[in-house]
Amino acid sequence: MEKVSLEDFYTKTPLEGGRGKFDQLSKMSHFNIFKRDTLKCVNSNLGKLHRTDFYKISLVVGEGRLRFKDQVIEVSGQALVFYNPKTPHSWEAVSEHQSGYFCLFNDKFIQSYLLTEGFKDSALSNPDVNPVFHLTQTEAHYFTHLFKRMYDELDSSYEYKYDIILHNLLILIHEASKRRIFKSKVEKTANASLTITAKFMEILERQFPIDSSEHTINMKKPSDFADQLSVHVNHLNRAVNETTGKSTSEIISTRVVSEAMALLKHSSNSVSEIAYTLGFEHPSNFNLFFKKHAALSPRAFRNLN
Repeated sequence: MEKVSLEDFYTKTPLEGGRGKFDQLSKMSHFNIFKRDTLKCVNSNLGKLHRTDFYKISLVVGEGRLRFKDQVIEVSGQALVFYNPKTPHSWEAVSEHQSGYFCLFNDKFIQSYLLTEGFKDSALSNPDVNPVFHLTQTEAHYFTHLFKRMYDELDSSYEYKYDIILHNLLILIHEASKRRIFKSKVEKTANASLTITAKFMEILERQFPIDSSEHTINMKKPSDFADQLSVHVNHLNRAVNETTGKSTSEIISTRVVSEAMALLKHSSNSVSEIAYTLGFEHPSNFNLFFKKHAALSPRAFRNLN
């Protein structure tokens, strides 16, 4: 597999103005940053799977396709793409419009940071981390500002400009990692809530339909289902609300009312018998419950149907 060096990149990739220069000093500590819409790449190796001897971070605006190890990741809208030198990768632009920024740097530029846990856990070092981080509009604005600061600073004459650039680069890497971890936790929480809600709904539905007066439902309160699922009732309520936007009690009541209507319409059981099968000890409690949700008494509902 082809390995693209920094020197190869500069030799075969026409770049904007003086930013495209490469000299022997560049083999030491090196950093550069470009606007993506100025890039006219003639290096055919960059379109094929390859490794590099430098790191690269792109702020992509447009559509493209990243080949990463044995995966193909579709990129659209606005995204950060991290290129790990050890991992084979290639980029294919899909949309004609491509803008944003990209920066590249070697290990000597970030030498003091290489052995930190923050770097080891980032997409620049860990091949198990997804190298593409899709951005919201707010996130895109934030990271565009960071890239622009590095871009403008590189043109300055300040003696310690590379210290400022390194500082902003580390902020970029850490902010991306922090937001990725936060989103991952949110997704895991959402998946856990969805699983608990699905199990709750399954247990609820197992009690229906009621096909005889001897068949009664045993679970009618959120705590009954929480015990069955071996979770705290507050945890169940939170999970159901996050998934459905409704309370656990509301979902249970809606299902019980639905079954009550079906029994009142299609069975010859008395109102008292229906109340008992639905878990009400006293018909008067069932009457109050049904009228609250159906705006009619059970007897009035039956007479209308």
